[in-house]
Amino acid sequence: MTTTESTATQSPAAKSPVSLEVRPDGVAVVTYDVPGEAVNTLKPTFTGDLERIMGQIASNPLIKAAILVSGKADTWIAGADIEMLKSVTTAAQAEAMCRAGHEAILRLVRSPKPIVAAIHGAALGGGLEVALACHARVLSDDKKTVLGLPEVQLGLLPGINGLQRLAERAGLQAALDHGLTGKNMRPSKARQLGVADDVVPAPILKETAAALALKLAAAGPPFRPARAGKKGPKLDAAALTRAALEQNPIGRAVLFQQAQKQTREKTGGHYPAPERIIEVLRTYAERGFDASREVEARAFGELVVSSTAHRLMELFFATNAMKKDTGVDDPSVQPRKVEKIAMIGAGLMGAGIAYVSLNAGIAVRLRDRDDASLGRGLKYVTDILGDRVKKKQLTPLERDQKLALLTTTTDSSGLKSADLVIEAVFEDLAVKHAVVRDVEANGKDGVIFASNTSSIPISRIAAASKRPENVVGMHYFSPVHKMPLLEVIRTEATSPEVVATAVAVGKRQGKTVIVVNDGVGFYTSRILGPYMNEASWLLAEGVSIEQVDRALVAWGWPVGPLALLDEVGIDVAAHIGPIMIEAFGDRMSPPPTMAKLVADDRKGRKNERGMYLYGAAAKKKGKGKHPDESVYAVLGLPVPKAKDKPPVAVEEIQMRCSLQLVNEALHCLGEGVLRSPRDGDIGAIFGLGFPPFRGGPFRYVDALGPAEVLRRIEVYERRFGKRWTPAPALVEAARTGKRFYD
Repeated sequence: MTTTESTATQSPAAKSPVSLEVRPDGVAVVTYDVPGEAVNTLKPTFTGDLERIMGQIASNPLIKAAILVSGKADTWIAGADIEMLKSVTTAAQAEAMCRAGHEAILRLVRSPKPIVAAIHGAALGGGLEVALACHARVLSDDKKTVLGLPEVQLGLLPGINGLQRLAERAGLQAALDHGLTGKNMRPSKARQLGVADDVVPAPILKETAAALALKLAAAGPPFRPARAGKKGPKLDAAALTRAALEQNPIGRAVLFQQAQKQTREKTGGHYPAPERIIEVLRTYAERGFDASREVEARAFGELVVSSTAHRLMELFFATNAMKKDTGVDDPSVQPRKVEKIAMIGAGLMGAGIAYVSLNAGIAVRLRDRDDASLGRGLKYVTDILGDRVKKKQLTPLERDQKLALLTTTTDSSGLKSADLVIEAVFEDLAVKHAVVRDVEANGKDGVIFASNTSSIPISRIAAASKRPENVVGMHYFSPVHKMPLLEVIRTEATSPEVVATAVAVGKRQGKTVIVVNDGVGFYTSRILGPYMNEASWLLAEGVSIEQVDRALVAWGWPVGPLALLDEVGIDVAAHIGPIMIEAFGDRMSPPPTMAKLVADDRKGRKNERGMYLYGAAAKKKGKGKHPDESVYAVLGLPVPKAKDKPPVAVEEIQMRCSLQLVNEALHCLGEGVLRSPRDGDIGAIFGLGFPPFRGGPFRYVDALGPAEVLRRIEVYERRFGKRWTPAPALVEAARTGKRFYD
């Protein structure tokens, strides 16, 4: 007979997500199941719930051991509920919260009876920390089972000793790696590192965990199973290297010095959390667990109230809200079912869109003008899949199943069965019009036609359509399989159903989706134009290529604007430029010197002739990016000397480029291109790399103050003229003092 004890019978915890059931063999099954929510997160009541349940386990003589399971189908515990940090206003409050978590988790660690975590689904952040505090861990081998400490991505660090316990099980190097990146750990890797004591099929997870719990109980304290996967005293090369690094003071010093150096190179000093993660683990290695707990608590308190964490948490909440956004205001509008996509154009963009569609389980018909073009596109897709197989993210069978969804053609065959057609052909209106007519002539009635254009208004493309209500923009970013944003563009004629369908497809492809209204350059290309133009103006003023790019990287951009120009293509920028100038006038005008680069056949990386050296010339210079000094002669400028002080102050370089983008974003909001400041911030961060710790253009204006932003822009307007005309939305915000976010 089964004995049941549930906190639900106690009025103080009537809504507790924790319940306990005792099996006949003496194993207590502790189930964590947050009522009314799709996934489990650690709620503010968790510390009290845990202490109560541990007391029941300790006091009940029928219980020999316990397993901790989830009541959700596909999630174990997906971290702490970040919402509870919104009410924290001081570092002292956050530190006290952290210390309370420390004490609660110690009840689990010091349990007189073994506790085994039976994990199926995501165990992330605080969830993984709870699992690491258990005496053993058994994982399902399901794809949905992942472990990770993603707190660093929110500007925080793990707050209940997860870093130290991961180091204890897997070593300092693994703890640094996972703590500093927030990346996921798969079950096989967890077993290899000693984090998982067993990995089994999901149907036998609970029984395997229960058997291990009883085995630990029979052996008695300290309830430590043998390291997973270790047979005998033999040490492999990796283990010997780890021992050399971690088990002597000199090796540890080298390990932490390298971690510090690499972290600073990556973050530019803008993100405090990685530095504090290193500090916690260094303290653990040099002074022990208790000392590191003190460092962790103080660091957690400081980080929670930092501006960086606030911006990153706001970004987290915004992206979560967007997951529920259908892209249309009418909740009754439903997207169409899309089972097959026809992809026209097998270049890097088209092949990339094909890949993310296949990866989402959508059949793709890939079309281009000849077999050679299709071959290059097919190779691009198979290379990405092959790389995932090498990294053990896919099995060879899974790769083949995805490839089986892909067919190719050089004609219009297959269009009849496509629910959605996406074009990624050359940025020429006449070419796109021809594609529209061909699709409508050979596709199914009512097929949705989406353009991946980066600048041509969708309404102009739709002018060639007999059914403009079915025409929409789907602007992806390169490389498609890595860049997270999709910009969906609707015209006045686009039906809400078509918009909702494009948004739904984008989400299936794993994209963060914003919906914007039609116009030249839409949102992302439009705000990128002035940013890159201003960099070109600075270059024309005698600021070197390196000085421009280093200044913007130091401000927080992932790459500088001139390096980005090489990636986009100088020829592409020159093609789009006149379109933007026609629509927006002087605000989009580049300096006259840029036409000289086009005349010199400089296209950027694609033909290895741009702002930087590529190929053999770059290799001769050694590691890193090296400017092509021949650019200066083409522009009629002297070659700057490496030690020359920039003719423009670094802060001005940063402000002139970044404020141009911010000002244009404000123009877009005022003109109704954007639906909200939230979408503008998401688009700039996920599509263009605007520094996340600054929160996006609109959060940045709120932080600096609209009046101060306007003052700076007006200074530049007096110096440089019409390209610095302040956006009316900024002028109004400065006048009223109203923030873009409440």
